[in-house]
Amino acid sequence: MRSEQRGVRSKTIPKILLTNDDGIDAPGLKVIESAVKDLGKVYVVAPSQNQSAASHSFTLRKPIKICQLQENWYSVEGTPTDCVLIAHHGLFKKTINLVISGINDGPNMGDDVLYSGTVAAAIEGTILGIPSIAISYRKDGYNTDVAKKLITKLAKELLKNGLPKKTLLNINIPEGTVKGIKVTRMGKRIYKDMAILGNHPNGVVSYTIDGELSWEIESETDFEAVENNYISITPLHLDMTDYHEIASFRKKFSKLFSF
Repeated sequence: MRSEQRGVRSKTIPKILLTNDDGIDAPGLKVIESAVKDLGKVYVVAPSQNQSAASHSFTLRKPIKICQLQENWYSVEGTPTDCVLIAHHGLFKKTINLVISGINDGPNMGDDVLYSGTVAAAIEGTILGIPSIAISYRKDGYNTDVAKKLITKLAKELLKNGLPKKTLLNINIPEGTVKGIKVTRMGKRIYKDMAILGNHPNGVVSYTIDGELSWEIESETDFEAVENNYISITPLHLDMTDYHEIASFRKKFSKLFSF
C-alpha cells in the first residue's frame, strides 16, 4: 500500500537508507554515511555492480541475491530500485524514515533524471511514502565537504518535517567554488546520440550508443545554477500529468471516438 511521506516525530531512533546506482564500492556512499551517522541508524543497501542509466527498472519474479558485507552494509545483485524495495519490504519491514541516493559520480540534471538510477531510487522511496533525495556531483569528488554539510542539514530537516506528498529532491553539486543554493526547475539536455557499428567475426552485428552531451542554459534551471557554481535543488513530483493539455485532449478525443 502506498502511503504519504512522513517525518520522524517520535523519540524512536530513525532509520536512514543509503543507496546509489554506481555500486556498493562507490565513494559517494561513504561521504553520505559520514554526513548522517549521528542522525540515526544508517543502513547501506546498494547494487553489487554499477547500474548507471538503469532508470526505474526492477527485477520482477526472479530471486535477487544479497550479501551482507559488514554491519549494516548490504550488496544487492540488482538495480537501485531493487535495493529500495528489498530494504523497505524485506530487510527493514517498512521502518525506513529517510532515503538518500548517491552521491552520483556525475550530474543528473534536466532530462537525465528519466534515465538515472540514482534518481530512480529516490523516486521509489517517494512512491513508498518515504522522504527521499538524490544527490550528484558535477565532477566526482569535487566539493565533498560542501556536499556533506548540505546532506547533514537536509537530513535533519527531512527527518523532522518530511516532504510534501509525491515530492522528492534532486540535488546537483557544482565543480567550482560554491556560491550558494538555488531552487531550480529541470533544464533541457541536448542529446547528440550516435549508434556506432561494431566489427565482429562471423557476421555478428553490434551497436554502441554514444555521443556528445550538451544543454541549454535557461533561466532558473538546474543547468544554469550548476554552471554558475550554485548548488541546484530541484523539487520533482511523481504526477507526470500534463494538466495544461487535459482540456484540449478531452475536446479532441471526444470527437474522435463515439461509442
